[in-house]
Order: sequence, then C-alpha cells, then structure tokens
Amino acid sequence: MGKWTVEVDGGTCIGSGMCAASAPDHFRLDGATAVPVNATVEPAQAVVDAADSCPMEAILVRDQDGAVVAPTE
Repeated sequence: MGKWTVEVDGGTCIGSGMCAASAPDHFRLDGATAVPVNATVEPAQAVVDAADSCPMEAILVRDQDGAVVAPTE
C-alpha cells in the first residue's frame, strides 16, 4: 500500500478546526483555513476520520492510484 495525498480546498474550508483537533499530526489551522501538515502521508485511519468529520467536505484524500479514499460516502 502506497502513500496517500491529502488536499484541503481553501475556498471551501471554513476553518472549523475539526480536522486539526481529530488528527493534529496531519492537519493544522493556518489563519482561518486548515492545511495538511504533509501533502503525502502514510495511510492512516485518523486522516480518513478527519476528512469524514469535515463539515464542508473540504478535505480530499486519494490513494497512490488517484482513487478517492475519503471522504467516504
């Protein structure tokens, strides 16, 4: 299993901080917007949970093949 890419849509993010609170190793707030700590990460349930908890669905996680890992439907 390869690394995942993590993106936050800065135009959609409202800076609720839920991702940074649930996965502080992977997300932080930069002003009023969340940003990933690293653009690529080892697969981790915390990253999926953070993307799923985003109220605006502003976080997109993809696997090495480009398939969407999170948010889950």
